Amino acid sequence: MTASFLLDQIGMPKDPISENKILRHRLDEFVAEARKNERKMRRFQSLELKLIGLSSVQDLIEAILTPDYATFRWDEVTLLLLDPEYEIQRALEEEGVDLRSLPRLMFASSSDDINAHYQISLFPTLGPYRSRQHANLFPARRRAPGSVALLPLVRQGKLIGSLNVGSYSAERFVRGVRTDFFEHLSATVSICLENAVNIERLKRQGLTDTLTAINNRRFFDQRLKEEVGSAQRNKQLLSCMLLDVDFFKRVNDTYGHQVGDLVLRDVAALIRAQMRGSDVLSRYGGEEFSALLSQASEDEALEVAERIRESIEQHVFSAEGQADFSVTISIGVTTFNPELDETVAMRMQGEYMVGQADKALYEAKANGRNRVESSGEIEMQEGW
Repeated sequence: MTASFLLDQIGMPKDPISENKILRHRLDEFVAEARKNERKMRRFQSLELKLIGLSSVQDLIEAILTPDYATFRWDEVTLLLLDPEYEIQRALEEEGVDLRSLPRLMFASSSDDINAHYQISLFPTLGPYRSRQHANLFPARRRAPGSVALLPLVRQGKLIGSLNVGSYSAERFVRGVRTDFFEHLSATVSICLENAVNIERLKRQGLTDTLTAINNRRFFDQRLKEEVGSAQRNKQLLSCMLLDVDFFKRVNDTYGHQVGDLVLRDVAALIRAQMRGSDVLSRYGGEEFSALLSQASEDEALEVAERIRESIEQHVFSAEGQADFSVTISIGVTTFNPELDETVAMRMQGEYMVGQADKALYEAKANGRNRVESSGEIEMQEGW
């Protein structure tokens, strides 16, 4: 097939000079388009490399929400993330972020809230802004976009969020345009977010309970051995408390697990508020908490326990659409006194100490709940 035949098919003149000018013009257009795409690719690559270099959830989200306007000319950028366990929100709050200061960052508690925007496919969607479809994705906009690009964030075939870009120009994002660069960006953002969240999760796994933001059981077990050893060496008192929220199943059954989670977070904060900075507070499991009070006598531990019990009993919990309610807590206390008996001091194990506190907690439950019971100071037991 000759160039002359092609020129005949598109109605171009056969004059060699005219043919050459037209072909050169077409070639110039192709070169200009290729250079335009190359510049666009470099802009996207620059943003993606920046995101890949960030491991903090806070830094990553800020970078996603604030791309250089001079580079991309995006008028509105928002981010909707799936966060049913409040994990990302807690990580941001622990980094000192006031979520109210980030109106363009939104969270979905259910995947249905994100799936609704990608019912046809898990590919970027470009088109005109429709208030009914898109208003909830651009809640803090200065004015309504003319066109939008919705980028699904997908990991292992499941939506984890949506990156939403708006332009005041109705012609900026139109259906039918190739979305290669957006597809690559959405994949990069998805991977970066997953990695950042995993890093935060790993940082807390050995130290912190993700729900209540206090120490977890693994941390408590490690510190228990250390604190018992320190008490033995230094001949210092050590008290242990086990605390259990009364009838917690009723809270979950009545108000739902999300409210139950809020109750556990508030209870943890109330307990922490009554303890010294040097004391060890952990979530022991479910609705049960554990605490170690170094250099605290039985009387001192009972006083702290009673303050905790009263503060929780007096606290009012709120659930949207429900009447306010309250909960109570039962507490078991035991104290290790290394001066009591040298044989006991040398052979006492942390597990036994927790067991004594657990017995006292059982007594508190059996005697009506919402009370504090003590097993006293640990004494010599037969078989030690």
